[in-house]
Order: sequence, then C-alpha cells, then structure tokens
Amino acid sequence: MFVPFTNLPRSATVQPTPFKVSIPQSNLDELKTLIQLSKVAPLTYEGSQEDRKYGVTNKWIRETKEKWEKDFDWRKHEAHINSFPNYIAPVVDDDSKEYKIHFVALFSDKSDAVPLVLLHGWPGSFIEFLPMLTLLSDGHTPSTLPYHLIVPSLPGYAFSSSPPLDKDFRIEDIARIINRLVIGLGFEQGYVVQGGDIGSKVARVMAAEHASCKAIHINFCIMPEPSGVDNTTLNELDREGLIRAAEFMSTGSAYALEHATRTSTIGHVLASNPIALLAWIGEKFLEWTDEKPPLDTILESVTLYWITETLPRALYPYRQLFTPGNIGAHENPKWYIKKPFGFSWFPKEIAPIPQSWAATTGNLVFFRQHTKGGHFAALERPDVLAKDIKDFIEQVWSQAKKA
Repeated sequence: MFVPFTNLPRSATVQPTPFKVSIPQSNLDELKTLIQLSKVAPLTYEGSQEDRKYGVTNKWIRETKEKWEKDFDWRKHEAHINSFPNYIAPVVDDDSKEYKIHFVALFSDKSDAVPLVLLHGWPGSFIEFLPMLTLLSDGHTPSTLPYHLIVPSLPGYAFSSSPPLDKDFRIEDIARIINRLVIGLGFEQGYVVQGGDIGSKVARVMAAEHASCKAIHINFCIMPEPSGVDNTTLNELDREGLIRAAEFMSTGSAYALEHATRTSTIGHVLASNPIALLAWIGEKFLEWTDEKPPLDTILESVTLYWITETLPRALYPYRQLFTPGNIGAHENPKWYIKKPFGFSWFPKEIAPIPQSWAATTGNLVFFRQHTKGGHFAALERPDVLAKDIKDFIEQVWSQAKKA
C-alpha cells in the first residue's frame, strides 16, 4: 500500500502536506439543487441530430441531467481519489508569489527510481491518470516501484492555486512552476515529463527550457503542416488522421477560439449553470474519444470542475495558443526539443499528426502508432499509454539522465 510520503530526498526544499479531498456536503447539496432547477433547451432540429453534427443532443442532455441529479454519487469518486496519496506543496515563483500546487504521487524507495511527471490538459484533470497509476504500480510496493509517479493539477485546475489576478499567465509560467515543484521534491538531477493536450505543451516547454527535465513523451502534437515534409509516404492511418484534424479545425475548434478571445465571457457563462458546463465539457468527452465513456466518468470530471470552480480559472492558456495570429507551442522553433522525445499516436485524437510532422519539432527517438484510442489516452487506453511510456523510459533514460 502506498501511504503519504514523508522521507523526502535530502535535496528536497519543499515539504508537501498530505491532502484529503472532502467537499462540504452543503456544496454538493447546492449543486444538486442547481441541477434540479436548471432548464434544458427546447427540442430543436439541431438538438435532435443523433450524429451530433451540431453538438450534444437534447436527448443526451436530458438523460445525463437526470442521472446527475438522481444517481451520481460524488462521495464514491471522492473515496477513489483519496485512495491515492494526495498532497499540497508550496511553490514560490520569481516574483515571490506562492502557489499551492495539488498533486497525486506514488513515491518509490528505490534509489534508482525514475521521476515521472504526468501532465493533464483541458477539460481534463489529474483524475485522468489514476487508472495509469494503478497499472504502473500494480504488483509493486514502495521498495520495488521503478518510478516516482507525480501527477500535478496545473495552476487554476482542481485544488491548485489560481493564476494571478494582476498579470497574464502563460505556459512558460506553468512550466516553471511545475519544474520548481519537481525540483523542490528532490529531483533536480533529472526527471521525465509526459503530457497530453495543454499538458503536452507545458511538457514541451519544460523539456526545452529546464535542465532537470531530461526527456519528454507526449500523445498530442497539434500543429500546421511543416514545410518540406513528404506526405506521399503516409500510411492509411496517417491520412485518416489528417482528415480528422482538418475536420476539427473547420467544425470543432470554435470552443478554443471562444476560450482565447472571450475568456471572461465564456467563464461567466459556464460557471453560472451546471447544465451549461455539462454540455460544454460533455461534448468533448463524446467527440474526442474512440469509444463513448460511461456517463459516470463524464460526470466525475464535470462535477470536479464545478465544485472546484475550475472552468473560469483554467482557460488562460488558450489566449496564448489559440488567439488568431499567435504561433502554437509545438511548431514554435524556440521550443524545439533537443532531448529524447517520444510520441504516441492515437486515431481519435482531435488532430492526429504524422510521425514526420512531429519529427520536425524535436529529437524524435520513439514513435508508436495505435489503432484505438483518442484524446484522453490516459483514461481511454491506460494500459497502452503506460506501456509506451515504460518502453520510452527504458530506451532513453540511462543516457538522458547523464546529459
């Protein structure tokens, strides 16, 4: 059994405090009341299209609202979260501002254990990685676990501090704070970072700008077509992936533009009504996955966002990454990855780009293409993603940690 870690490495400079998720019952009662009182839009032509061409259906919203109100048990999910060691650690930034960063971690007692940092995105959370933590630690005790597994909540998400109110906040800032957290835990000599969605972009900056990050693995690398690549050699999966990416950009990315250009407005809209939040986030879990997740899984994430007021606090990266005219993270040459770089490809990712494209953004030494899985790979295919990460670390770590 993994218990809260107390004997930090001697080089540790922060002392994390064990944390237990315990949402006041009054907050849960309020949420249930708001769900009960929230209206559902009238039936329309657009809302009746079962292919979800125009978004989530009226039928799905009504049925999911009823389940959320009558059958969903947050305490069950809370108990599962608390079955893993949770922590809060203070991280002091360059301007002396202190951030309380929440993270789940399984620490090893092995002297040669590899520190592995797993980063979520939007509309994800640390919860995505819990199935993978179970797989990676299965059959191990702290004395045999080959990894230190660290899953932070990014600033503004879940139980971590919000970004500052007096200045803009960027992925460079997230990367710096997460890097300081990991170093503060005693892993200045080196760690591996893995990420999807926004987490992949933060991971890229960590690899490019911070010496302690020795290697990076991602499962999301959205970018425009780079010059000089030969697309005539693509396989059928690659071609289908590019069609999916084009469809996302033409009909599926309006949410990102709204996040980027009217961040405050959409934050107010989605923080004011749980059914609005359900529609906004639920759509992504339906459209960005290979197989539709159980309603309970979707409601767990939406409930977490609601009870922690995550949504309006978490949209800030979109201004930097999706405002028209801005360059994204993965294609930005200043964040070219010179360290060992791994990429796992899933067919129902929102923008599954070919290996040759990803290779223009860094020292790509590991690539694996899969036939199933989508945007939430850690949640959808935890066994597959865990094996990819293990194989990547086995391939690169002995040399990477010396760099």
